[in-house]
Amino acid sequence: MGLIRKKVLWVDDEIEFLRSHIMFLETRGYSVTPVFSGDDAIHMITEKPDDFDIVLLDEQMPGKGGLATLAEIKEMIPELPVVMVTKSEEEQLMEEALGRKIDGYLTKPVNPSQILLVCKRLLHSKEIVSTKLKQDFGRSYSANRDLLQERMDNNDWIMLYKNLVKWDIELENIKDEGIRQAHIGQKSDANKHFSEFIVAKYMFWCKAQRKPPVLSPQILDNYVIPHLKSKEKVFFIVIDLMRYDQYLIINPLLKKFFHLENFFYYSILPSSTEFTRSSLLSGLFPSEIVKRFPKLWKKTIKTAINSNNTDIVNEGILLENKLSESGFKPEETMHYIKLTDESNDTEIWNTIKQHDDKRLIVIDVDFFDMFIKGHATSKVLQEIAPDEIAFRKLTASLFERSRIYKILKKLASQDCIVIFTACNGACLCTRGTEFYGDAVSNDNLRYRFGNKITCDERYAYFLHEPHRFNLPQDTTETSYVVLKENFHFINHDIYKNYNEQYINTFQHGGISMEEIIVPLAVMTPKYF
Repeated sequence: MGLIRKKVLWVDDEIEFLRSHIMFLETRGYSVTPVFSGDDAIHMITEKPDDFDIVLLDEQMPGKGGLATLAEIKEMIPELPVVMVTKSEEEQLMEEALGRKIDGYLTKPVNPSQILLVCKRLLHSKEIVSTKLKQDFGRSYSANRDLLQERMDNNDWIMLYKNLVKWDIELENIKDEGIRQAHIGQKSDANKHFSEFIVAKYMFWCKAQRKPPVLSPQILDNYVIPHLKSKEKVFFIVIDLMRYDQYLIINPLLKKFFHLENFFYYSILPSSTEFTRSSLLSGLFPSEIVKRFPKLWKKTIKTAINSNNTDIVNEGILLENKLSESGFKPEETMHYIKLTDESNDTEIWNTIKQHDDKRLIVIDVDFFDMFIKGHATSKVLQEIAPDEIAFRKLTASLFERSRIYKILKKLASQDCIVIFTACNGACLCTRGTEFYGDAVSNDNLRYRFGNKITCDERYAYFLHEPHRFNLPQDTTETSYVVLKENFHFINHDIYKNYNEQYINTFQHGGISMEEIIVPLAVMTPKYF
């Protein structure tokens, strides 16, 4: 508690019988002023309104009673904590005291430890929590630092990422800038190591070597099709660009209506929606899609690059093919819905009900996608959500009012399984690096592909011979460049304007934990 003694005003007409309690508090660092009546208490607070940190108030006293005294204290100093101490356990009395904004309630006889506990809770809880939080953070920081020195596997990275995101949220309200900067530094260091890990492993994962994690093309086989084979009704909901921290923020909203089982998987590269969503919904790597559906793939990529909105018919066809190969009749099994900002709530729900005979309803939601793309181009959004903390808070508010949440609440009363996930996440980019060459994908700031393209090799993963990474290759000179950590591309000929526009914006397509490690929840309704 430091050198500053908290000051207690104790009001009780039998205060002489509480000398042992007063001495106990004073030995614990409190300064106690005893008074015998409500009038005395009001007089002292009027004379010295800043002199007390808490009031312990007897309810039954001659003259001005406890409730009347409470009302006057709260009228003078609403923020002054008042604890009612009474012999009565009547519910009506408790409700009246609570209605007058009492801060604590104790029933006589009270022991000194009870008094100490309520004083600590009301006067020192923030300090105690902050101290405990700092101690816990110190231990976690050391454990993470040691882990980063070891040879980590796929699951180690997931556990580390979960821990770092947990501290992102825990430290939001901590004023100690030193601790926050230490955490930011460790997270940046972790993303650097994670990029190196992906560079060393990813090509082998594409060949199913070196114990690969679950990747985008395996989600249908691992999480969706088994439920369909068990004759269950499945809603497969894909939220574009949902990061794990955003999932944690909306988690309490989901828990109101569903039981959740949480999982993770790794996105393919590039971790950009035009690649990851097609892979997720087809069960194929991009190069496999090109071989089997060459015209479909070219149309999908062209549409994605030119209009920034992948053609939903293409992905519906890919999904139908996967279901057919898995032994289902797509026309009898599945319906695909694209939920956009222009979608009408009633029409969407009516569509769901019209296809009630289908065992699989896929809902593709661009909720985060629209928000993140808007953040990259809108100065207003950048001012509203200038950092990840503000971004998370805005996420929770918007999701609670979203169409997809309204649909989820309705599904909570249905006999179904909901698979809730994303294609990939997004990274807050704070550093720029120049790009040179002619790229097919000129708009994406985290990856490029084309012929004779280059950038600073320190910040990028060069995917030469793309077929080795299960990516399409138009010519023998085609290659991909995927940025690491939190870098974004800058066209060298318009460096200044480009950097000012896109610095501190959310982008996707690169290598960071936020983009690659994707949350997935299997949700069962609570109210069916």
